[in-house]
Amino acid sequence: MNRAVLGSVLSLMSGALFGAGLLLSGMNNPEKVRAFLDVFGAWQPALIAVMASAVLIFGLAFALSQRMDKPWFADRFHVPSLLGIDRRLLFGAVLFGMGWGLVGLCPGPALVNLLSFDHRILLFLLALFVGNRIAHGVVGPAK
Repeated sequence: MNRAVLGSVLSLMSGALFGAGLLLSGMNNPEKVRAFLDVFGAWQPALIAVMASAVLIFGLAFALSQRMDKPWFADRFHVPSLLGIDRRLLFGAVLFGMGWGLVGLCPGPALVNLLSFDHRILLFLLALFVGNRIAHGVVGPAK
């Protein structure tokens, strides 16, 4: 198997593992996510462990990547070009957080739920795509 095929297989396996983790943890359940965000009501703190695990695993992977010249299955690392915190980032974070709180889903879990064919999930993903295209047209792509 060549490097490109191995990279694709690894990407598929990583995505499947990520999706399985979202399902197992309940991150794809909007009610559970909204209960986690309701810190002044019927708060359900169980998702803290999910998020802490994600941060820990990312931190370890990032530390490992800093010791590598290049990724195993790519020619280079793809690092963000934007390093500062500006109005655009803050406004986008606020919109993302509002959407997450209102709907109880972010894009990853919504894609996991896509196969449920729930019309609310399909509508959310359509709105996500349309909003992305509007922002791209009005504000422009990230530089």
